[in-house]
Order: sequence, then structure tokens, then C-alpha cells
Amino acid sequence: MQSVALFVDVQNAYYTARQAFGGNVDYNRLWARATQGRQVLSAYAYAINRGDAKQQQFQNILRAIGFTVKLKPFIQRSDGSAKGDWDVGITIDALEEGAKADVVVLVSGDGDFDLLASALRAKGVVVEVYAVAPLTAASLINAASLFIPIEGELLLAKG
Repeated sequence: MQSVALFVDVQNAYYTARQAFGGNVDYNRLWARATQGRQVLSAYAYAINRGDAKQQQFQNILRAIGFTVKLKPFIQRSDGSAKGDWDVGITIDALEEGAKADVVVLVSGDGDFDLLASALRAKGVVVEVYAVAPLTAASLINAASLFIPIEGELLLAKG
């Protein structure tokens, strides 16, 4: 049985699904598809913590699915811009945890992860990238072993 490690860039998945489809990722279906017939070694969802109740409810849903949720505080700069990405944290975890797996599932369309995908593949790890196709960097798609677009059944029905 193949082993798998999952790494979800929650902010990227949220904003790209919202921008492209006006909807949200169905994390239950994504989990089912990415883990089917595989042993899950680790599964992390990386998010920004604004401390609001709706966000905490969503984080609890992710935990119930099987993800370990890693939170970073939301930082508002004095110029009004915001900071809060997990690129370095995801990369470190994926190189440490993912290198132990047969397959790494990365949920993000961020082109900064093309180097991560290439590094994992050089170690013999299969890298599956799930992301919203029109908003995914071509360099990441090219660096992945397999690209799976987040669309259709991987989105929550609008209602």
C-alpha cells in the first residue's frame, strides 16, 4: 500500500476557489480522493488565525476529517497590508515528513512550491498537486508528477 502525506495551503485554496468559482473546496472529497487506497502518514492544513468563530468552526471540520491544523497569527501592517503565509513552514514540513512518503499531495497553486515539488521528485517521491487550474502557476504544474484540478466534485455545491 502506498503511503501519502498531505499539505494544504488553506489560504491559497480558499482564495483561488472563491475567485475562480465563487465557491469553496470540499475537503471531505479532496481527502477521500487523495487518500483512497493509501496509508496516511501525515496530513497538515496550514491556516491564518484571525480568531473568529466561523474560522474556528472550519478548522474543527478540518481536524475532524483528519488534518492537523497549523495556525499562524494574522498580521496587519501599519501600511494596511497584511502578512500571513505558510510557504516556508509547508516547505520544511514537506521535506521532512513528505520525504518519508511514497506520495506527497500538495494543495496549492503557488508557484513558489515548484522548487519543493522538484526536490521531492528528485528523492523519488511522487508529487500530486491539487489546485484551481486557471490560478495555478505553470511552473508548479510542470514540476508536479500529476496535476489534479480542483473543480466539479472537489467543490462544495453552492447553496
